[in-house]
Amino acid sequence: MRTPDPAAPSPLQTTAGTGTPPTEGGTLIAYRLPAPAPYLPLWDWQREAAAARAADRIRDTLLLLEHDHVYTIGRRGDETNLLVDAETLAALGARCHRIDRGGDITYHGPGQLVGYPIVRLRGAGRAVRQYIGGLEAALVATAGHFGVEAAPVPGRTGVWVGREKLAAIGVTVRHGVAYHGFALNVTTDLTYFRHIVPCGLPDGDVTSLAALLGRAIALDAVVPVCAGAIATALGLRLRWAPTDDLPALPVYTPSRADDRASTNYTTTTNRCERNATWAGPECSKSPR
Repeated sequence: MRTPDPAAPSPLQTTAGTGTPPTEGGTLIAYRLPAPAPYLPLWDWQREAAAARAADRIRDTLLLLEHDHVYTIGRRGDETNLLVDAETLAALGARCHRIDRGGDITYHGPGQLVGYPIVRLRGAGRAVRQYIGGLEAALVATAGHFGVEAAPVPGRTGVWVGREKLAAIGVTVRHGVAYHGFALNVTTDLTYFRHIVPCGLPDGDVTSLAALLGRAIALDAVVPVCAGAIATALGLRLRWAPTDDLPALPVYTPSRADDRASTNYTTTTNRCERNATWAGPECSKSPR
């Protein structure tokens, strides 16, 4: 993996006293987070970072990471696409969260490269569909680097190899800034997808780079390739920064039902944990 640049600024650094962004434009600041990265605090961090990007207080930012076992359902996703009960989820060591991105249900876990670009669309000449197409092109290029021929499928979001989905994409756009992002299966344990209808598509299956190539691939070998492809697709210069520059992530503490109005996280409703703070008209869904 490319060595992070210790001189890179914090993503939340601003020009002192002005509220204006740092002067270096056209740069994508990338961070490789240690595994496993906690899901809920990172979701909260993304929303804060998106608000900061909308206010021109940070640059376009890319987080690259692995989560522990977690299922997420987009804001208009169908909860029946989760095929197991709460007891089975617990036995799997997994949780389920209903969140504010587009798309339906997906899985995140070890061996899967998750990318969260916090990127300005408004004022940067990027329409949502164009932005998603750029992410797809970057993931196709990443797969091609390792000898896998992948492609988008018309009418469906993500990157596919035949009828098998290699990478999922789901974003939210708020105040003209996109967050959430993509998940590329590298050495993912694909058995975890058996417990859902992936992306709500019963006629689709999932695959990974390792499954397609018949050999393991170090996720750290994929990280710099993918980061470079994302930067190229967005027309930005890639710059790595140390994770020490990131502000502290929020600490997740489970809440009681009567705490819902005052916390970012809510208690379990059915099998998925819901969030009370994002359910407003400013959150938009990407095309499926």
